[in-house]
Amino acid sequence: MYRNRSFAAVILATGLWSTGALAAHGAHWSYTGEGGPGHWAELSADYESCGAGRNQSPVDLGAAVEAQAADVTFHYAATPLKVTNNGHSIQVDYAPGSYIELDGHRYDLKQFHFHSPSEHEVDGHSFPMEGHLVHADEDGNLAVIGVFFESGGENDTIRSVWQHLPARAGESAEVDGEQVDVAGLLPEDRAAWRYNGSLTTPPCSEGVSWLVMKAPVRVSAQRIAQFHDLMGVDNNRPVQPLNARVVLE
Repeated sequence: MYRNRSFAAVILATGLWSTGALAAHGAHWSYTGEGGPGHWAELSADYESCGAGRNQSPVDLGAAVEAQAADVTFHYAATPLKVTNNGHSIQVDYAPGSYIELDGHRYDLKQFHFHSPSEHEVDGHSFPMEGHLVHADEDGNLAVIGVFFESGGENDTIRSVWQHLPARAGESAEVDGEQVDVAGLLPEDRAAWRYNGSLTTPPCSEGVSWLVMKAPVRVSAQRIAQFHDLMGVDNNRPVQPLNARVVLE
């Protein structure tokens, strides 16, 4: 597995587990206009990978190659509910103790957040929403689980988070006595696409191990619309070239 040691050093030194925290320590960026994805690399030398990187995310997953299934096991427990509107997404921070094992290597769950519409595509098809479950190992190397959402039902985890959405960027809500379990965001079928990529927001650092669940999870159209209206814009980065990479399934 590729290890990005320079990025790991930054992560460990600053504790920047979230895209919102990363954004707060760099040049202002957005999803539209002069600060949008096509200009991220121009905004700061720290964002050079957004333009020059060869292993960028998200990607279209449709041209996957059959291979041995990803060896991943999930060890998730409920966590006290803390929801943040970081101006780019809605993020839920996770207490220590939940983790995945990927190829026998432990990555601890740090947070999960959402994008609408989805960032990854499948044969050019996007989904109404996508969740990212962000994990890091003890050296700061990242592994992200992606989950597609489609309209057509209620999801208890989404419902519990959405009941406490902070209305303004920079606001957080900590709900005494209420917990949320990220396991409720996973589909029953855990088959996944796998590839090496990057953060999907500045600084677009590479060396991220991606697993994107094949089976979408159902959520009500009302919840999706509520999230999109709160963000005010499509908060998804366009798909990036695969270049020499291969997506495995």
